[in-house]
Amino acid sequence: MCQAFSCIVDRGAKVTWKLGVDSHESLLATTSYKDNTADPNLMAFARVEITPNNGNYLEPDKWTLKVDQSITPTWFAEKHKAAAHAAHKMWLTKLNKILVRKKIVHPFEIKPPTEITKKHINMLRKWASVRAYTGSFFILPKWRYVKHPRGKYPFTSCIQLWNLGLVPSFDGTTWRLHGGPKAKVLFEITTKELRK
Repeated sequence: MCQAFSCIVDRGAKVTWKLGVDSHESLLATTSYKDNTADPNLMAFARVEITPNNGNYLEPDKWTLKVDQSITPTWFAEKHKAAAHAAHKMWLTKLNKILVRKKIVHPFEIKPPTEITKKHINMLRKWASVRAYTGSFFILPKWRYVKHPRGKYPFTSCIQLWNLGLVPSFDGTTWRLHGGPKAKVLFEITTKELRK
């Protein structure tokens, strides 16, 4: 299974990779390489991955390279590994420009507020118009499909609620704020009421 960082390394140690593309097949589609032999002496390329041993991309421990195919080409040597590691370093540099490394918060492990106030309802109102959490891990100049000031993160209201131990849910007519270890419903409001 493809993981980030994935790349294609050819016999001459040329590395093909692209930020945001983890599929070897998608990477191969950008090249002229043919996947037409199982002979390790004749293979034109190798599918390579470099992943953190602990599986945590936000707080990686040690990065490990592996050939992600059942047959490793006989020519695959240290220079090919070095080229893949150099490409991985470039990938990390690009990734670190857009990735926010912060602790992942489990909202149901935070004691929620004892009372839902207008402040929380205003955050919910903002959230009802945008909806996202994972985006807070990225710094992007523009977010698609959402009107917002350039360079500003449009989903701040959800992050604020989340960090307070409040998780919004919506069933098509009613918004709810959940909190505590059992995700208890702490507040309910209809869409119509929320728009007031």
